[in-house]
Amino acid sequence: MGFGLKPREEKFYGYLLENTQLIRDAADVLQVALNQEGDLPELMIQIDELEKRADVNTAKIIGLLHKTFITPLDREDIYAIAHKLDDVIDCIQGVIERMELYNAGTASEGARELGALIVKASKQIDKSFSYLPEIKKQREKVEERCAKIIEYEILGDKLYRQEMAKLFREVTDPIEIIKWKEILLQLEETLDISEDIANLLKGVIVKYA
Repeated sequence: MGFGLKPREEKFYGYLLENTQLIRDAADVLQVALNQEGDLPELMIQIDELEKRADVNTAKIIGLLHKTFITPLDREDIYAIAHKLDDVIDCIQGVIERMELYNAGTASEGARELGALIVKASKQIDKSFSYLPEIKKQREKVEERCAKIIEYEILGDKLYRQEMAKLFREVTDPIEIIKWKEILLQLEETLDISEDIANLLKGVIVKYA
């Protein structure tokens, strides 16, 4: 990472960007699971590994906060952003975990569409964070990415409500309803946290750009 940053700044941005890239990888694993293009136990191993790597990076960020007197962004912002990034991967892990534990079967088209929105949001998150070291120059690009993330969350919220209504209207097996109610909720929560990240980034823009 260039831009003439100080070593500590490079570490902060580097760890954050590593986690946004892990989010992209996790979203890809999720899409494979929802599309039934892979073995769920194997996908669970993959998502667990990604989650562990994200936890390590998050711990490194928090450790740096304790050691660094002057940080590239406000401490509160770095702390909140780091944990929200970790939460996204936790949520994705939760979806795949439930699919495996519940032997959930075939995902509905709506569930797959929610997964596709998460993939899109993950790409926008990753790109947004690549601009952070030059936030003043790249303000408009970050704003555009944040707007797209929020747009995906709005679409996801509408789709989630439609899928929940369809679930209770069309599925007669109460066990299946319980399974997919939890999975859909976890998918929607992933997009909610993605929106939280976008809003945190918008706050950073106000302070620094």
